[in-house]
Amino acid sequence: MRVLIQRVTEGRVVVTEEVVGEIGRGYVLLAGVGEGDDEQTIAKMAEKVVNLRLFNNDEGKFDQSLLDVGGEALVVSQFTLFGDARKGRRPSFIAAARPELAEPLCDLFAVKLKELGVPHVDTGRFGADMKVDIHNDGPVTLWLDSAEW
Repeated sequence: MRVLIQRVTEGRVVVTEEVVGEIGRGYVLLAGVGEGDDEQTIAKMAEKVVNLRLFNNDEGKFDQSLLDVGGEALVVSQFTLFGDARKGRRPSFIAAARPELAEPLCDLFAVKLKELGVPHVDTGRFGADMKVDIHNDGPVTLWLDSAEW
């Protein structure tokens, strides 16, 4: 699994002019499920995300987690995180999981975040043409790849 974390003041997903997901302060999580990912991978990624200390303490240092600040999460499925553009001009996405595997695991990721204590978790719409509004805070952006663990 690959997740691009963006710390935000707010985030929103719109599909055909309908807001389908929206949060205040927290993380917009662009989440890609790869071939071979399973429920254990998802659970470990969720635990990592909620406990990373990417929010400032009173001294301005990254010392508080999403849970510490009561932050929210917006999960947006993003198979393109598995794009491989090393050859040619058209990226290959063969490392991304097939939709029938990716969709339930992406949904499970949102469920796990909620189970771990994130007070508000929203999602985009899997497979839809989404417009994502990200009000990056900092900006703070971090890349996580479960294959590196």
